[in-house]
Amino acid sequence: MRNPDTLPPTGNEDTPQGLALAITAYGLWGFLPLYMKLLSHIPAAEVVAHRILWSVPIAAAVLIVLRRTDTLREALRTPRMLAMGCVTAALISINWGIYVWAINSGHALDAALGYYINPLFSIFLASMLLGERLNRAQMVAIALAGCAVLVLAVDAGRMPWAALGLTVSWGFYALCKKSLPIGPNQGFLLEVLILLAPAVGYLGYLAATGTAHFRFDGGRDFWLLIGCGVVTAVPLMIYANGAKLLRLSTIGILQYIAPTMIFLCAVLVFEEPFGRARAIAFPMIWAALVIYSTVMWRQMRSARAG
Repeated sequence: MRNPDTLPPTGNEDTPQGLALAITAYGLWGFLPLYMKLLSHIPAAEVVAHRILWSVPIAAAVLIVLRRTDTLREALRTPRMLAMGCVTAALISINWGIYVWAINSGHALDAALGYYINPLFSIFLASMLLGERLNRAQMVAIALAGCAVLVLAVDAGRMPWAALGLTVSWGFYALCKKSLPIGPNQGFLLEVLILLAPAVGYLGYLAATGTAHFRFDGGRDFWLLIGCGVVTAVPLMIYANGAKLLRLSTIGILQYIAPTMIFLCAVLVFEEPFGRARAIAFPMIWAALVIYSTVMWRQMRSARAG
């Protein structure tokens, strides 16, 4: 019997439960910079290692309660699935590392930019690697995003590497994730289990050299680092369950909640400079996303009508 997490939604309608779950997940991701900023005195690699470490018991507990561990055990015994899991695990760890560094080093606007560009990069990947044809509107949207990046690069004298790194790592992660034939909850646990050994090894090295920030003293860093597991695993698993109860077009619109909240945090809370180049580039990105969303919405309506 196939695991229910591997099955597509049976309907093509939004449900109140799916909407509530997806908005909750995106809202939690939107507030994540505020949490990560509390850890700005800790190197990004150490924060990522704790995100991995403390995500394992949470993700494992959820699967045990739901009795959905069969496909995970199968994946751990199947070399091909394990290899695919290693690829997605590497990509998500790179994405987490860039994100934590961007937030904690005063580049939260670059993080927002990266996640804004991501859906446009995804359709570009689909065109290049999967042979999907782009219509004229989609090509215009991608061109606008490319011009926005160029504006930022010319102004700064360098490419916005953090934004591009987040876009590329998440884009390829999502692409490879589609090829992992297990449910999203099981896939997430598989990934953090694969990353667990290097994470523990790195944290052990930090402890041995006396440079670790995690100490069993019940202090602020102790609880914040343990909490990394909660802020990592919980939104991902809420989203995974909500996405199954929503139409693709609805998910496509809702995905802008998180980068918009990151953008507002960067400007209003972290007070990052929003100069002329960004005042030009971000509206270009927003215009590209309006075009992208309109095309997607029309395609979904045509599909339902057909």
